[in-house]
Amino acid sequence: MKKILIPTDFSDHAEYALKVAAQIAKKNDGEIILLHMLELPHQGSDAVGSGSDIPEIMFFKNAAIRKLEDLMDEDYLDGIKVSEVVQFELAFDGILKISQINNVDLIVMGSHGASGYKEMFIGSNAEKVVRNSEVPVLIIKKEENDFQVDDFVFASDFADEVKKPFAKVVEFANKFDATLHLVTVNTPNNFKSTSVAEQTMNNFLKGFEVKKVATHVYNETNVEKGILNFANSIDADLIGMSTHGRKGLSHFFNGSISEDLVNHATRPVVTFKI
Repeated sequence: MKKILIPTDFSDHAEYALKVAAQIAKKNDGEIILLHMLELPHQGSDAVGSGSDIPEIMFFKNAAIRKLEDLMDEDYLDGIKVSEVVQFELAFDGILKISQINNVDLIVMGSHGASGYKEMFIGSNAEKVVRNSEVPVLIIKKEENDFQVDDFVFASDFADEVKKPFAKVVEFANKFDATLHLVTVNTPNNFKSTSVAEQTMNNFLKGFEVKKVATHVYNETNVEKGILNFANSIDADLIGMSTHGRKGLSHFFNGSISEDLVNHATRPVVTFKI
């Protein structure tokens, strides 16, 4: 977590994410990249970049730079290396591109979630980034003036394909000296006995050096409810999930528990791409 990307639209939720990123950067001697995406009114048309558009483009760019510089002067960023990027691109595409170009270790985003019609047909930039990012994405829902992770919930089916992203989960938990709570959620359509579920989790853990770990089996009507209710039961500080990054029809019909959690959880959520 040496290099952290923070996309900002200068909203309160974006600043909540920046404050958390600052706390993480200070603990890990890391740096922050502040990114603002400029989506111009004519974006995508042939007119963009023509001579008549240059004054408008420069106006928006200079205004964004001034706002970024004001943010960089905030007291909570003292002592942290902070750089700024203003990009003319759709937010979702630009966030992924900048994260790859700069080899970032973590993306931190603020989100107020989405629901109903908006969730189904529009979604949020946070949801799209979670679905496609190759690096971990931390979603912050509210102001966290003291971002401590003492209890970190990670729910999974603990299949072999999850082992690669789980290495980053362990690194995340160990850096915060957190207790990592592994959770198998039993549902009516996918039920395992406690002994089988615990054996699966214990076998999965072999080869990983986790400082503090506990295993749990939780029964609920569906996986998302199980994760949220278990996290509430232990007053968890963070929920973690791996994501397949489904796209197209597969994504539409199968959905994504990770993306649902991004929309519906009130606690911070961190996702790791399989």
